Amino acid sequence: MERIYFDHAATTPLHPDVQAVMAASMHDVFGNASSVHAYGREAKSAVNQARDRMAARLGCRPQELVFTSGGTESDNAALFGAAWAAWLQSGQSPHQHTTKPHIVTTQVEHHAVLHACERLEALGFEVTYVAPDETGFVSADKIESALRPNTCLVSVMYGNNEVGTLQPIREIGGIVRAHGILMHTDAVQALGMIPIQLNELPVDFASFSAHKVNGPKGVGALYIRTGAVWDPFLFGGNQERKRRAGTENIAGIAGFAEAVERAVSSLDEKIQQLNSIREALWTGLKDTLGDRVVWNGHSSLQLPHILNVSILDVPTETMLMNLDIAGIMAASGSACTSGSLEVSHVLEAMNLPEERKRTAVRFSFGLGNTREEAAFVAQQIATIVSRVRTRK
Repeated sequence: MERIYFDHAATTPLHPDVQAVMAASMHDVFGNASSVHAYGREAKSAVNQARDRMAARLGCRPQELVFTSGGTESDNAALFGAAWAAWLQSGQSPHQHTTKPHIVTTQVEHHAVLHACERLEALGFEVTYVAPDETGFVSADKIESALRPNTCLVSVMYGNNEVGTLQPIREIGGIVRAHGILMHTDAVQALGMIPIQLNELPVDFASFSAHKVNGPKGVGALYIRTGAVWDPFLFGGNQERKRRAGTENIAGIAGFAEAVERAVSSLDEKIQQLNSIREALWTGLKDTLGDRVVWNGHSSLQLPHILNVSILDVPTETMLMNLDIAGIMAASGSACTSGSLEVSHVLEAMNLPEERKRTAVRFSFGLGNTREEAAFVAQQIATIVSRVRTRK
């Protein structure tokens, strides 16, 4: 039985060209980039070349990119680094009971941000979690209303990993910058799905991950705008200009750069293809299920590769199990939490009706997917719904 992979928001298959670049790197470039001998210089050159390639594609200076182990580390480094720097600048001790730095984020962030913020709260920082509307959209006005005189950082994701809703990062960032506050965006899902030029965005930090763009797992990047006040998150060696200690993952970084090149080249054509696949699945579902299927998320401000729907007659776990038996891979939400039976925190924050929350399924598309697969999946879902209805 051939499988259909509609879970690209969780992770993506390694692109063959990326695999080839990584294999060559592992064979030819095994030195430690901190070593001063020839092998070390070759490794350092490979890292610098990868950084240069990525910076050119992302519209930033090479020195503004710090390689990390992935999106989670990048998010944590941005939040803890900016928050701690603000506290140190204030001249306070963490044990002083005076006004503490304040952070603003949203209720629909990835847990890499939300759990980091919870930890910061436990350390004495203040955090405001701004609620979205019923589409998962957070308005710039709501963010501005949450700002305080002691706000040091605002963190808003570019595109939601569960429902695909895009946030008004340009507008939010402009407001935040006008108040003299630092701005972070988790752009893990947005990379390679919408145009991103960091030098045109009012953001100070941006998080990226390789395995969401057909690159390897275990490598990511954090954009740190020149001049942004920030303290390192990890300590040890002098790697990454003393901003991220640890021996560099040379092959992973080389693969990441290749993946970014592939992800952003012919972007308009890619977006059109992904929109077409999503539309084929949505149309197929509406044609067969009518008003018993509901779109979750924003109808237009949307990442092109994500479709979150509630199939009202079938609980999420039942649908996913039946799809898996049919060889179709989908998800209930973030891959970091979809193994649990809890309702998605994103859908909870959107304040959806209970029936929609307990029947939601996320489909996400990418390399190798077709409209024909989407039409087939819609047919399979209709069959599953019919079977479940009969059993009731």
